[in-house]
Amino acid sequence: MLAQVRSYALFGLDAVPVTVEVDVSPGLPSYALVGLPDKAVEESRERVRAALKNAGFPYPQARVVVNLAPAELRKEGSQFDLPIALGLLAAQGVVPLEALSPFALAGELGLDGSLRPVPGAVNLALGALAEGKKLLLPLESAKEAALVEGVEVYGARSLQEAVAFLKGEEALAEARPEEAPEAVEALDLRDVKGQAKAKRALEIAAAGFHHLLMVGSPGSGKTMLARRLPFLLPPLSREEALEVTRIHSAAGKPVRGLVKAPPFRAPHHTVSYAGLIGGGAIPKPGEVSLAHRGVLFLDEFPEFSREALEALRQPLEDGVVTVARARASLTFPARFLLVAAMNPCPCGWHGDPERPCTCTPAAQRRYAARISGPLLDRFDLVVEVPRLTPEELARAPEGEGTEAVRERVLRARERMLARQGRPNGLLSGRALREHARLTPPAQALLQEAAKRMLLSARSYDRVLRVARTVADLLGEERVGEAHVAEALAYRRAL
Repeated sequence: MLAQVRSYALFGLDAVPVTVEVDVSPGLPSYALVGLPDKAVEESRERVRAALKNAGFPYPQARVVVNLAPAELRKEGSQFDLPIALGLLAAQGVVPLEALSPFALAGELGLDGSLRPVPGAVNLALGALAEGKKLLLPLESAKEAALVEGVEVYGARSLQEAVAFLKGEEALAEARPEEAPEAVEALDLRDVKGQAKAKRALEIAAAGFHHLLMVGSPGSGKTMLARRLPFLLPPLSREEALEVTRIHSAAGKPVRGLVKAPPFRAPHHTVSYAGLIGGGAIPKPGEVSLAHRGVLFLDEFPEFSREALEALRQPLEDGVVTVARARASLTFPARFLLVAAMNPCPCGWHGDPERPCTCTPAAQRRYAARISGPLLDRFDLVVEVPRLTPEELARAPEGEGTEAVRERVLRARERMLARQGRPNGLLSGRALREHARLTPPAQALLQEAAKRMLLSARSYDRVLRVARTVADLLGEERVGEAHVAEALAYRRAL
């Protein structure tokens, strides 16, 4: 007897429909699994066999063929355990075939018949919504999938519960999304003593979505500043939150409620190229995608591999990253705000008033050369963060708190969205020229500075974007000389 069960394979961020065909026919007992499965899918045979036996269901003593269609699509993961098990029971007449037809199924089986969560539940729900299917998942995954509105999701704790539900012997309540965890208490800018210029750069970066590079000695506060940036950013809209949640779900990250706050990712400098950009036989999102709509913080910036750093150039410009493999080429969203921190030299003390630098000029040049000119050119803001002496720390003013700065950032962002529909950091070409609105003295200052500082066309536009954001923070319609002068102050050459 033949049974067909609907499931999905995760392909990047998309849930691709997979039909699990199970045929049980007379013959010597055997089990064949076809349809380009990976090792985890092949091992489902033993998990399914033990789960059926320990849950009290029959395992067919016959010839069993399981096909995962379409056959040319690579299948990976343990989410096919549940559809294979229920397909075997349907092929034996234990579960009615008509009861399975409205559902799509996914779930990993424990040897005792329990159901374990699978990654990508939000993506599976979007796939089911597109096909008009209901979803039957492990209970934990069902709560995650219920974040998608418009799809019926049911969660079962075990294979026994799933079978009883499909046979109409037991009712399962429709899954509801898990309550989102309480928001993390905002880190306050007051905790960072002094560093007025760096705090101002942080405010400009948050308002206009401008990439920021901080250069300073160890202990100057670069990491403290970077970790406070997400709390200055506007909250995500529901569409943006669902997009970010979808990425985290596909990457196998625990999801409790929609990701409503801009994400903050801070990978170690030993992260691999694939870990940063994304990769795998079937590519999965990397750190640049996990930071989508939020902040990607790269501390010890020159210590990252040259290959990984150069790969950042394309997503910084396009807001997406494309990972090409022999079997697939997938595109992931990667519109992140890059914040990088580095020391001024290998020993870290170049320019420090108290500790002498022990690096030779050649060592300093080699250290700075680890960051290529084209990559450095993509930073809108480059700011020095000097180390304060104990005396300076003691008498440094407290400064504004996060809430006060965030209010200005939100007002400035509202002006940008009302005027052009996007932050200034994402303006380019004709739209940038149209909305910059330079006064004649400001235009003259910018052109003179471009000649003296040898600004590239990209750098020229970045100064223009930053000047537009400075004006927006002050609530001014035209970009004046003072705004351009402040923007030029952040074009530091390494």
